[in-house]
Amino acid sequence: MSYDYDVCVIGSGAGGGPVAYELANTGRDVIVLEKGGWFSEKDFAKDEIMSCRRAVFSPNLRDERHEIEQFKKGEWKSESTFDSGWDFWNGSMVGGSTNLMSGFFHRLKPDDFNLLSKYGSIKYGNIVDWPISYSDLEPYYEKVERIVGVSGRNKKHKFSEPRSTNDFPYPPTAEHHISGLIDNACHGLNVSVFPVPRAILTKPQGDRNACYLSGYCGSYGCNSRAKGSSRVSLLDKAVKTGKCQIKANAYVFNIKTDAKGKIEYVEYLDKSTNIKGKVSARIYVIAAQSIETSRLMLNSVGAKHPRGLSNKNGQVGKNLIFSSGGSANCELPYEVYSDEIQSLMKVQGPFVNRASQEYYEHYDPTTKKLQKGGTIEFLMRHPNPIARANLLKWDGNDLIWGKKLQEKLFTHFTKNKHLRFEVFLDWTPNDHCFVALSNNEKDKWGLPVAKIRIGQHGHDASVGKFINEKGVKIFEYLGGKNIHSHLSANPPQNLQAGGCRFGNDPETSVLDKDCRSHEIENLFVSDGSFMPTGGSVPFTWTIYANSFRVADVIKKQL
Repeated sequence: MSYDYDVCVIGSGAGGGPVAYELANTGRDVIVLEKGGWFSEKDFAKDEIMSCRRAVFSPNLRDERHEIEQFKKGEWKSESTFDSGWDFWNGSMVGGSTNLMSGFFHRLKPDDFNLLSKYGSIKYGNIVDWPISYSDLEPYYEKVERIVGVSGRNKKHKFSEPRSTNDFPYPPTAEHHISGLIDNACHGLNVSVFPVPRAILTKPQGDRNACYLSGYCGSYGCNSRAKGSSRVSLLDKAVKTGKCQIKANAYVFNIKTDAKGKIEYVEYLDKSTNIKGKVSARIYVIAAQSIETSRLMLNSVGAKHPRGLSNKNGQVGKNLIFSSGGSANCELPYEVYSDEIQSLMKVQGPFVNRASQEYYEHYDPTTKKLQKGGTIEFLMRHPNPIARANLLKWDGNDLIWGKKLQEKLFTHFTKNKHLRFEVFLDWTPNDHCFVALSNNEKDKWGLPVAKIRIGQHGHDASVGKFINEKGVKIFEYLGGKNIHSHLSANPPQNLQAGGCRFGNDPETSVLDKDCRSHEIENLFVSDGSFMPTGGSVPFTWTIYANSFRVADVIKKQL
């Protein structure tokens, strides 16, 4: 049989980019089908209305939506995101959500690969060990540092992970004066703190510039090409080889299998022309982000796959995970500092780049048993002025306006530096967090949308409370005022994984240890769907690293 391409990659973010890059650079013919548009630096203005308040980079909820299922008043209740306005899309474009990330890059720890063995089971939780170890992934973490571009400096602490190199290939980004204050506070509390690696260039690399220090990272595309998006660091280079074609606005809606169950071709709709097309390849890689990957596989039924691709055991969509945790904000009044320090505190742009993993594991004060903890990530309040100002119109439940509002706005923007932290924790996989097909909602083209049940395990809230309290103590030691801490059971849609977990047992996993389908020899899944547990850090670096690993497996198979 003749094929159009050697490899067809569906999705172009951290899971798809490395596969396309590696295979194109070894002379293989690759096509990348991306549902979203193909934006460039000129499209990524620091425009809050466009980027954050009008969801320009997400599908229109009139056309494409999700159904969210939450536990309310003793039962599971569903609501369409078109009705709620809760946008569960993130980064539907060439390069995926890596275009919009803040670029906090942390590796998993060796013990993150063995949660069950190290910390034991959690009642009603589906904790398992990974089928690979940290040492299997370490060379690919290092590869991401070089190719995608990671800046920082390696400072040892008690939970530092082993490295094959002494330091990062790029020096750290410029840091704000507040970073030193955080260091001093943590030292005073005997809490370890370390510089955070960032997927942001601090010196030019080819056609990529160094960071301009605008501060507009999260939720924004990068003007300077410094941020290590899949588009800038991998796909642009893959296209230049002449072996990689990227088709934007290509919505893959069905994967066709033959009588033996092997993938024969994929069908897509060109969203700009409404013309249908199909692509055949020797190997297919799905990397559409966890929710949409599961949805596509469940929608793609065939004679050998009546329940969807690779779903004989009913595991596709199961054990969806996010990042659990919380956050807190505080104000540091300028008036308590000397004139010299005030001028340094008022500087805009440089990064905080500080995190603590002092409590990455700790003894549960209730059970007195060792348990997994998390990461406290320090950062400035996002510079978005409209969103910040909009929150200030409230005084408790009362709406304020006029001079009172003016004074409040003036104080907020001129009298204080606003610091926050975010906590990253494992989201315990459980039977009430999964992706299925909706029976009620369809997209513009008549296909069932994803129904997402977002049940969080109670264990995560108790760990989140513990870690948040530790972070608040650091704020208090800093002299922070108006400290507000927040815990939420609602998942962050930009941090999703699981749904097609990998493992050695075909009865309990969707993929083998190489992220190849147990049932379909020419199908791989290389986005965060493969992860059985998420660690207590953002997922992006691990997804990048694993995708480079999968690319090496595909090279051998071809």
